[in-house]
Amino acid sequence: MLLDVSPAQDTSTNDAEAGHVPSQTFPRLIGEGRSDPAWGAELFENPFSIEDLLVFDDAAMQHMLSTECLRPTLEDLAWSLHGASKALVESIRDNLPLQERTQFETELSRPISRDQVEAARRRVLDGLFWELTYWKTPELYEELTEGEQVHPGIFQRLEPDLRGKTVLDAGAGSGRASFECVRHGAGLVYAVEPSPGLLRILERKLASLLTGPPGSRIVPYQGRFDHIPLEDNCVDVSLSCSAFTAEPGQGGEVGLAELKRVTRPGGKIVVIWPRREDYDWLVGHGFQYVVLITLGLLSVEWQNEKFVFCLSERKKTNVFRSDTGTKKLG
Repeated sequence: MLLDVSPAQDTSTNDAEAGHVPSQTFPRLIGEGRSDPAWGAELFENPFSIEDLLVFDDAAMQHMLSTECLRPTLEDLAWSLHGASKALVESIRDNLPLQERTQFETELSRPISRDQVEAARRRVLDGLFWELTYWKTPELYEELTEGEQVHPGIFQRLEPDLRGKTVLDAGAGSGRASFECVRHGAGLVYAVEPSPGLLRILERKLASLLTGPPGSRIVPYQGRFDHIPLEDNCVDVSLSCSAFTAEPGQGGEVGLAELKRVTRPGGKIVVIWPRREDYDWLVGHGFQYVVLITLGLLSVEWQNEKFVFCLSERKKTNVFRSDTGTKKLG
């Protein structure tokens, strides 16, 4: 099942005359309307340095360096490490596939200009921006997701499938969907997330609840779509909220096979907020597309507007506005 949100439209009148604007017509990035160029320039300054790559453990580094949609070119990777610490160079070299290490060493020893080094670093850091955000600055990512309202109809629609059941929240982040599952009656939720930083935020939330639901009914695990640390046929519902895509590094064929493996026969796999470009792939794999209509205004609020504008642009998030609400796709 695919769950998405669309503004309600009055099909009996002209959209423009009725004040209903089809969401596909007018894309608006958060913060649009600012005219100060310096403000925009400040937003798009990547806050990470090349040494921040040391935040990744070996498993995460291997995953990034072997995943097509995440990995930089060997040339960029090696060039970006000119002048970097010995620890970082060794970490990346040791986690590269064996067959690529000779070329990596060749590019690492190639004489290049400082401008070439800086350009390579920008490309590497921009390409790994989201992975670095999850691992290095999870609190800032938490602020972004706290500002997004999950349409209440999503979990109301799922409640009959959740009540009293065991649920997997894959790509759980800091637990947004996990807590919603418990609020709607789930008996047990396995919250699986690769980022240690986001898991720590989730664990702090659970610790603050002391005992009793929902804290006692959410069990955090570190894991990825391609390796979910659960037994076969152990959950009734597997869901992923704004995390699973058709890309191999973010789910794909292997990730879907893992979701099927842990889901009991007769259970459900639910992808919430799928990317538009994945619709055909998901339908081709047997998913049913479900759209929920917004009858009122769904607000989006953040404390750090500049940070959110920057993240939205880097994620190429489409935020569509109409008088009926705000819709986030992707």
